[in-house]
Amino acid sequence: MAVERLVVVGGDAAGMAAASQARRLRGPEELEIVAFERTRHTSYSACGIPYWVGGQVTGAEELVARTPEEHRARGIDLRIRTEVTELDPAGRRVRARDLESGEEYWTGYDRLVLATGARPVRPALPGIDADGVHGVQTLDDGQALLDTLERTAGRRAVVVGAGYIGVEMAEALVRRGFEVTVLHRGDQPMSTLDPDMGALVHGAMNAMGIRTVAGAEVTEIRTEKTVDDGSGTGNGTGGRVREVVTADGTRYPADVVVLGIGVEPRTELARAAGLPLGPSGGLLTDLSMRVRGYEDVWAGGDCVEVLDLVAGRTRYVPLGTHANKHGQVIGSGVGGGYATFPGVVGTAVSKVCELEIARTGLRERDAREAGLRFVTAVIRSTNTAGYYPGAAEMTVKMLAELRTGRLLGVQIVGGAGAAKRVDAAAVALTAGMTVEQVVALDLGYAPPFSPVWDPVLVAARKAVAAVRAAGA
Repeated sequence: MAVERLVVVGGDAAGMAAASQARRLRGPEELEIVAFERTRHTSYSACGIPYWVGGQVTGAEELVARTPEEHRARGIDLRIRTEVTELDPAGRRVRARDLESGEEYWTGYDRLVLATGARPVRPALPGIDADGVHGVQTLDDGQALLDTLERTAGRRAVVVGAGYIGVEMAEALVRRGFEVTVLHRGDQPMSTLDPDMGALVHGAMNAMGIRTVAGAEVTEIRTEKTVDDGSGTGNGTGGRVREVVTADGTRYPADVVVLGIGVEPRTELARAAGLPLGPSGGLLTDLSMRVRGYEDVWAGGDCVEVLDLVAGRTRYVPLGTHANKHGQVIGSGVGGGYATFPGVVGTAVSKVCELEIARTGLRERDAREAGLRFVTAVIRSTNTAGYYPGAAEMTVKMLAELRTGRLLGVQIVGGAGAAKRVDAAAVALTAGMTVEQVVALDLGYAPPFSPVWDPVLVAARKAVAAVRAAGA
């Protein structure tokens, strides 16, 4: 029997989960596995980087689930510091460059897995490449930021963007003793929430000493010393970051700048090779994570778009939970088994200091774009029985479809225990439940954990009433 070769491009969650699962199902005598990773690290938690920067995690090694040496010991030919520079699907080969030696070579494959991940959005602004400006996506990025924080005498930090990474990095910098300003273009931070829920995050961040500036479009990053670029602006390449300037001319002093604008799929190789991409630029796959139209090519992780089970269309949702599941599904398919990834409901949680933030399903804007008619219900409750010591406030917002009462989305902002309550809503969304059915869920109760009516159930009751009133 001829030995087949699997080539994996990308050595983090999706790529190495696929390689490891394929190896479990097929031994080296049947399947040779070659994996390329452009950094020095594999199988690590990028989601943990803000907590490493903030000091809750003591070192990068704690974020690594499996080292390159451990993968090699399991029969995977893992080549770190090696970047794939070209895909040739017709010739069934990839071109790679050793970043240490500069050597370039082609490697053929029978089966290919693309797990190229994502990159931080880095807008083309004057001064964006200045010393002290950081995007945070890889362990190398995290180490570079820590190095800057260690050698920076000043204690002023500006975070550009107020999504998940932005608010998490704001907390990390506060923990490091920095005076933090968050600049974002929206009306409220956390655009993954509706504005009324984002306003709760805004208020809490300001109360924590994090200055949060809405409607702030960054136009320039100025430096202490520059090489003239000929533009007449006084900016150019090089130099140390000094301040961030917004469209209205306001200047924000900065000793370090962190970009938290979000990420975009790293799919330039796929695009050049003619592979199918979706509206967000992510690769399009079928339920088995095969790239559409290519029987021998799979893709997973932050470089793909996934099916939104509530809205019924693809969307870009880069999360480590999905990446690991994609890898398991891909590895099963490559290894001769069968598995599928049916889609997502858009569940995500985060926190900034003591405030927990969660969402699943659709926001109001998403529901309108999907052509759905809906009602909303907002309730305020506590995370425990109100009389129990330490009870913290919690706000729950629920969207339900008119007439049918189908649950469309849930957002939760509050104290300890708020975020993980979204999991019950995620299960209900996946099951296609109505808000009336959600009210009947048998959720756990004891005073230290919940009021007798859990906040999710209270919101569902109010949503039921809103659906009935709208249909009257």
